[in-house]
Amino acid sequence: MSDTPTLHQSGDNQNSLKSGVLGLFDSAIMGIAGSAPAYSIAATTTALFGAVLYGGPAALLYCGFFMFGIVFAFRYLSRADDHAGASYSWVRKALHPVLGYLAGWSLVVCSLIFMVIATFPAGSSVLSLFSESMAASTNWVTLFGCLFFLLMVGAVAAGVTVTVRVQIIMTCVEVGLLALFAILAFTHAHHVTSFSWSWFNPSIFHVAGGSKFSASVFTGGALLAAFYFWGWDVTANLNEETKDAKKTTGIGGVVGTLVVFSLYEVFTVATNLVLTPAQLQDSNNAADILQVLGQAVWHGTGGKLIVVAVLLSTVATLETQLIQVTRTMFAMGRDHTLPSVLGTTHNVRKSPLVATFAVAVFAVGLFVASSYIGSISNILYDGYNAIGLQICFYYGLAGLAVVAMYRKQLFKSVGNFIFMGLWPLLGSLFMGYVFVKVIPTLNNTTQWIGLGAIGLGFLPMAYFYFVAKSPYFTMPPKSERVITIEALEANL
Repeated sequence: MSDTPTLHQSGDNQNSLKSGVLGLFDSAIMGIAGSAPAYSIAATTTALFGAVLYGGPAALLYCGFFMFGIVFAFRYLSRADDHAGASYSWVRKALHPVLGYLAGWSLVVCSLIFMVIATFPAGSSVLSLFSESMAASTNWVTLFGCLFFLLMVGAVAAGVTVTVRVQIIMTCVEVGLLALFAILAFTHAHHVTSFSWSWFNPSIFHVAGGSKFSASVFTGGALLAAFYFWGWDVTANLNEETKDAKKTTGIGGVVGTLVVFSLYEVFTVATNLVLTPAQLQDSNNAADILQVLGQAVWHGTGGKLIVVAVLLSTVATLETQLIQVTRTMFAMGRDHTLPSVLGTTHNVRKSPLVATFAVAVFAVGLFVASSYIGSISNILYDGYNAIGLQICFYYGLAGLAVVAMYRKQLFKSVGNFIFMGLWPLLGSLFMGYVFVKVIPTLNNTTQWIGLGAIGLGFLPMAYFYFVAKSPYFTMPPKSERVITIEALEANL
């Protein structure tokens, strides 16, 4: 008898996550929380303005269109395989195990990098409520950031039931506060810039002082826009913990992305209206531009309420990213493509406790080290761009995977052709285009972090492929790689 472990299939009882916990509303909430609207706006607006000036609404609009192609790809891939590893499993089946492994690895590394840079705005925002000087101190930001992150680790380790209850409360309050400040911004008596429909026009992507369309400016904005949207796919990593996952998680991802897309467009227009270019380009505002907006439209204590939205959003996104990375590592450990101890769950809570602890130790170490390497604004900017590369990589593979897996169903109807084929394919090509075109424009640090982190995945992959001989790297049979009409109808 062979000692080679068998590959886990969704539904196996051994080392399983807690099934049937989340419903459609929970899934949609997790999709919103994963994208973290308040955090993304607060942390990325200055970088987006630096890349495209007043073209932020256009960058989010066009990237959003292609992003929805990836959202639909995840929806249909979840119908085929409700696996906690999501793209890690799907890309293996549809394209190749090596690409599947790198897709899963890319999610792991970009989540780890994100946890490092997300703690900076968290620490800064908390301290700004009490002392501006403390908020500007690297030591204090590092300390509060670590404490903030460890609290999130505890919530995730307690199990998905606790996490989702916390997320519902936090996300509803966050969205409510954002809606309030959006109204205040649009009704504000003193707009420093008049609204212009040109903010949505592709012609706005040009080099400062020029008038011709610039592909490099466009792709720079698109890379940051990809970071804005990223995170909704946590719904897919919760597949094994969701009721009727083959239907529910896909719809939750669509609803969550629609909500955050609307919020991003509204607030990018609002910052263009209310804040001056100097404020939007000030590196001191890199981590908390929403606080500046809040004071501009509601000066004093009231304006600080928006900081609460940022804090709640940061908590929410740290939790959802912990879920994404721990579920992916859990799936990889269970499949013996990472140390198998990562693929175990707590006996009672059914949460991947070992994977959660490993992520906590690694992320805190990275955060403490990175906080003393350079300025906060540089760390944030380089980190967002590096993550953007990794997002484009694994989202692009997922877009190709759904076309390959559903290729026999694409011409059965117009809807199939658009939502299973054309739109995901356009999304994949767009992600690939941005990935390739933006690399020469990035600094060495970003290239090393973005591409080097993906490249590191070849080391563990080589071991588990050639030495441990994980069955994951055996190409699955054709019956698993092509969706039949019977399987499609069963999951509608």
